[in-house]
Amino acid sequence: MALPSTARVVRLKSRPQGLPVASDFTVAEEALAAPGPGEVLVRNRAFLVFPGLRTLISGGGENLPMMHLGAGDALFGPALGEVLAAPEDGPLRPGDLVTHLAGWREAVVADAAQFTPVEPGFPQPLALVSAASAGYGALTRTAGVREGDVVLVTAASGAVGSMAGQIARLLGASRVIGTTRSPERAERLVGGLGYDAVLVADGRPFAEQLAEAAPEGLDVVLDLVGGEQLTAAVGAARRGARFALAGAIAGQLDPARRGGDAPAVVDTFRISTLGLSLRGFTILDHPDLEAEWRERLGGWLREGRITFPYTAVRGIDRAPGALSGLFTGGGFGATIVEL
Repeated sequence: MALPSTARVVRLKSRPQGLPVASDFTVAEEALAAPGPGEVLVRNRAFLVFPGLRTLISGGGENLPMMHLGAGDALFGPALGEVLAAPEDGPLRPGDLVTHLAGWREAVVADAAQFTPVEPGFPQPLALVSAASAGYGALTRTAGVREGDVVLVTAASGAVGSMAGQIARLLGASRVIGTTRSPERAERLVGGLGYDAVLVADGRPFAEQLAEAAPEGLDVVLDLVGGEQLTAAVGAARRGARFALAGAIAGQLDPARRGGDAPAVVDTFRISTLGLSLRGFTILDHPDLEAEWRERLGGWLREGRITFPYTAVRGIDRAPGALSGLFTGGGFGATIVEL
C-alpha cells in the first residue's frame, strides 16, 4: 500500500478577537515527510476538540504547560490513529492503534516515543481520546472521593463532566450533583450518567439552587468553571470538604477575556474555619495516572459500568466550526472529529 504523501492540517489564521469562529482558521493540504530512522507514520482516525484551545490561541494565561499558538501554527490535541509505517526494530507495527497529541491533522510523522499503543481488544478505543482522565485524576488524587460523599461537578455536560459523575459514583459517592447550561442537557445527565440532580440557569441565584440540591452540604467539589459556581460551592461546603480545581470555563466562555483567567470571590473565613482544601489539578503532576486510568476505564467499559458520551463531527473541514460550537452551546460530552 502506498503511503500518503500529503495530509490536511488545521492552522490558526489569526488570533481571535473574542470567542473563536471558523474563519479564524485554515484547513490546508500539506506535504507529509517520509518517516526517517526511529519515526512512525500514523493516520489519524479521530481527535478531541477541547475548550483549553481558547486559551492557547487567544494568548491568555501565564506559565502554561503548553505553548501559546500564533498565526500560522498548527493546532494540536489528543488523537487516536492507526500506524501505517514503523521501524522494524521498534515497538509498533502497521495496523496498531495509538494515542498521541498531534490531532487536528489527517496524518503525522514523529518519533515512535510520542505514540502510546492502545491495548489490543480495548473495548472502546475512542474513549481514550477524551479528557475524562482529568476528572478521574482530580477525584482520586486531589479530592479523594470517599464512600458516602456528596459530590458537586461543575460543567457536567462537557468532556470531563459527562464521565466524572459516573466516576464519582463508581468511587463510592452517595449523591452526585452537576451543573449545566440547559434543561435538555440536565435531563440526559440525570438519565443514566451518574447524576442525582443537575442545576441549570433559571434566573435564581446559583447558591440558592445548590442549597436545595445539597441541604446537608458538599464533601467534594470538582470545579471546571470557576466564577459564581465556585463561590457558591464554597458556601455550601461541609467541614473538611475537598475541592479539586481542574478548569476555568467561566473565563474561556467570556468574550471579554482571553481564556487565561476565571476570577471568583471565595469566603476565606469559611475556608479557614471549616478546614476546606482547594487545590489545583493538572495531569502533568501525576505521570502515573494515564496507565491507571486506562486500566480502570477498560475494566469499567467491559463490565458496562461506564458510558462514554460524545458528539461526533464528521471530517476535518468541520473541525474549526466544532471548536467555535463549544463556546456557543453545541454538543454534549466530548466533541470528537472523526476522519
